Amino acid sequence: MGTEHVRWLAEPTLDRPVLIAGFTGWNDAGDAASTAMTTLVEAWGADVLAEIDPEAFTDFATVRPQVRLDDERKRSIVWPTVGVWSVSLPGADVILMLGPEPALRWRLFSEQVTGIAERFGATMALSLGALLADVPHSRPVPLIGTASDTTLIERFELQQSQYEGPTGIVGVLHDALQRAGLPTASLWAAVPGYASQVPSPKAALALVERACSMIGTPPPGSQLGSGAAEYDARVAALIGDDDDMVEYLERLEQLADENDATDDEDLTSAPPIDPDELMNEVEQFLRDQD
Repeated sequence: MGTEHVRWLAEPTLDRPVLIAGFTGWNDAGDAASTAMTTLVEAWGADVLAEIDPEAFTDFATVRPQVRLDDERKRSIVWPTVGVWSVSLPGADVILMLGPEPALRWRLFSEQVTGIAERFGATMALSLGALLADVPHSRPVPLIGTASDTTLIERFELQQSQYEGPTGIVGVLHDALQRAGLPTASLWAAVPGYASQVPSPKAALALVERACSMIGTPPPGSQLGSGAAEYDARVAALIGDDDDMVEYLERLEQLADENDATDDEDLTSAPPIDPDELMNEVEQFLRDQD
C-alpha cells in the first residue's frame, strides 16, 4: 500500500503494534477524542514517527495553517498535519495518530494510513470519537464500542453496527483497513448535547481507560481525573440559572439511574444508558452530518 504522502521521521522496531487514531472535527464532540489522543501521546512519552502531508487532503480555507513567531520574532507557518507517534508499553506496542479530519481524497488518505499499519505489521486498529447525545453530565460517560470482526466483538464485548447512511473519515478508514485484512474497532463517548461547547476531560478519560483496557496496558496517570471533576462543576454552573435546563437534566439523570438500577453488572462500569439507545444516537449523529 502506498505511503507517498507520508513523511517518515523515525524507523522504530515495533512488535505487532496496535494503531489508535483520532481526528479533530465533527467526530470530536467536547474535544474528547483529541484530548484522549493528546493525553496518550504525552503521558506515554511517545516518539514522533511520521506525519501525513496535508497538501493533498486539507481544505485550508476551513482548517487554516497558523502563523507562529519564534524567540527572535521570526514568522513561520505551522501546517495542520496528521501526526503519527509510536511507543512500546507493558503489554503492547502502539502507533498513535492524531490530526484534523481530511476534507479531500479520503480513499487516498486511507491508503496512507493503511500503508503505515502494514509497514509495521499492525494487528488491530482502534479509532476514538465522541458525539453529542441526550445524556447527563453528572453521571458516568456512556461509551459504545463497535466492530465488524467477530473475534473482536466477542473478545471486547463490542457491538455489531447496523448503520447505513453518510459516514466520515472514520468509516472510510475502517473500510480500507478491513479490506487490507486488519481487524478494526471504534469507541465513541457520549457528550451532553446541552454542553456541546464545553471541552470534556471526563469523556476523554473514559476513552483513554477503555482503549487501554482493550490493548492490555495500564492507563496513564494524567490530569484528566481532576479535570473531570472541574468539568462537572463548570457545566452545573453553566445551566444552574436556567430552570428549564435544570428540569431537563433531572429527567436525564432519572433515566440514567433507572437504567443503572436494572443492570445486574458491576455498577462502577455499567453504562448509564441502554447500549442500543446510544447506538441509535451514534447512527443518527452520522446521518445528521450529511
